[in-house]
Formats: sequence, C-alpha cells, structure tokens
Amino acid sequence: MNGFDVAIIGAGIAGASLAAELAPHARVLLLEAEDRPGYHATGRSAAFWSETYGGPDVQPLTTASGPMLRDGGFLDPLGELHVARTGDQRRVDAFLAAFEGSGVALEPVDPRRIVPGLREGWSLGVHEPGCAYIDVAALHQHFLARARAAGAELRCSAALVGAARAAGSWRLETRSGVFAADLLVNAAGAWADQVAALAGAAPIGLRPYRRTMVQLRTDPAPPAGCPLVSDLGGSFYFKPEAGGRLWLTPHDEVDSPPCDAAPEEIDVATAIDRFERVVDWRVAALEHRWAGLRSFAPDRRPVYGFDPATPGFFWCAGQGGFGIQTAPAAGQLACQLMLGQAPLLDPHRYVPDRFRD
Repeated sequence: MNGFDVAIIGAGIAGASLAAELAPHARVLLLEAEDRPGYHATGRSAAFWSETYGGPDVQPLTTASGPMLRDGGFLDPLGELHVARTGDQRRVDAFLAAFEGSGVALEPVDPRRIVPGLREGWSLGVHEPGCAYIDVAALHQHFLARARAAGAELRCSAALVGAARAAGSWRLETRSGVFAADLLVNAAGAWADQVAALAGAAPIGLRPYRRTMVQLRTDPAPPAGCPLVSDLGGSFYFKPEAGGRLWLTPHDEVDSPPCDAAPEEIDVATAIDRFERVVDWRVAALEHRWAGLRSFAPDRRPVYGFDPATPGFFWCAGQGGFGIQTAPAAGQLACQLMLGQAPLLDPHRYVPDRFRD
C-alpha cells in the first residue's frame, strides 16, 4: 500500500483548496471518483462571488476569501441587485438587518434605475456593488497546481469502495488501488454521507438538491453594466455573460440522490416563466441547459472539523452553492483545524460536533 499522512476524498473545489493549504505540511493524496476533477458541482457553478449569498453564517468565509480572489485575479466586477415586489418592504428590511455590522456594502435603491425593463411590481431593491464574476476553472486549477507543486498526488477514477481504520491508520480501497493514510478527509460533496458510512462514521444528514441553469439570448440583450439580479424571495437569479448571453436559474432545490445531475424540462420552463414575469425582455433563444447538485447540512451551514466519534475522520462538506466563493478561507480554516493551529475564523458554527447530542 502507498502510505500518506492525509487522504482527501474528492478533488472538487473543497478538496483541492484544502490540499493546496495542507500539502506543504504533509504527504497528501487526492482521490477523485471521476476521470477528471471538478466534474460535478465545481464544474457547474453559476460563477459569482457574493458576500450575502448563503446568508450571515456563510458571509464570514466569503468575505475572508475576497482578498485572495482579488489579488489572484480571479474576480471581475459585476455587482448584484437584490429585488423585491412592491409591498415586500419587510423582506428588504430583514435582509439589511441580517448583514448589519458585517462590513458588506449594501444600499437600498430603486431597481428600475439600474435594470431597465423590470416589470411593474418589482419596485424594491438593494444594491450590492462588491459582487463579482469569479473564474471558477482558473481558481480550481490554481489550487490543484499549488497542491501538486507541494508534493500532493492526485488519483482520478479512484472511487472509494471501502475504508477501515486500524493501529492509527486508514486502509482505503479504491477503484484504482489500495492506499494507507493517517487521516481521512471527507470532501465528497453530494456523496459525503455515503463516504462517511463506508468509513464507519455516522452520517450528518446531508441533503443533495438539484439546481437548474439555462443560457439564453434575449431581445434586447442585457444592457451594459447589468448586474446579477436576484430575487430576495429566492425564486430566481440571472446574470449577464459574454456575447450578450444570460445565465438564469429558477433557484430550484429538488431532492436528488447523489448522481450526474441533468435538467428537467419542467424546471427549464419554470425558469423562463419566472424570468418573463420579472422583465419585459423577450427570450430569443435557449442555447444551453444544465444542472448540478448542491449539498446542505440540516442547518445549511458548511461542516469543517474532526468527527467527534470517529478518530482520524475529518469533514469538509455541506458547501451548498457557496463552495467556490468561500474556497480560499474554507481551505485555510480546514487546514488550520487539522494541524491544530489557531484558526483565522471562529470555527464553532461549522464543526460537526453540532450534530451530536
């Protein structure tokens, strides 16, 4: 068997960012079930960085990730316009109150001054100027390259099929061989509870949900400077893309087993219907559609930390739809917890102990 200090199950953004931080300090093995990293959630991201996305419990990770993402050239200006219907002032007030004191720049605005074509009834808005495009592919490759440069090994087509711990070491059976590691990190995304069960750890109740995205051309095309537009009620968001295109989701959350997710026609139709109820732009063409899985813990906070009942088993899971935008800080936090260092953020809201009585 090949021996390592740490084996990380999953080479998506969660596993890759942790490997990049950990590899200078330990012998790291990245085990990826697919034939290439990032095939599932990482490769199907809506590709934006928003400090409010995921709510106040996720915001500290997003904000802490900002400097690395900006300095590394992974962000481009976008801005976000949170919209609400006339009469939903309480929703707007609650949103502003949730981030009061966080340092996130938010400003109430008339959304019709920012996005021409908003239909009557969408008269309330909050502008978040710091929201940005994020180059997901470049960020993911950056983490993988850092990990490899520090000595980490990546094995693809290496789905975990068995795990047993004896004498302080894990014996890991995969589809590409058998490996040994002192510590096992569960960064398997939608499959995280299944990995936990293979290792004899209690699942924490992760729920994968399907999210649908479509790529459109509209008439007129999104205006210059159009921001990401998101419904404070959670029923849609859309953002402009290169070439006059638009990415749109109905913000659906459909229960799904872990799988290679595919869009359903009803969800595509729902997305377009909701879009046409918000703006008077005509859908000229539906160019592409896809779906991905977003996995949440029961309290919808990510999970980072050692399992309280299974020695040598570390959770790095439940990133929902915010795993990309939080990856730099999340990777650092997880690494610091594994090495016993003082964490850059308070970890208590993220540790797996919160699910144990």
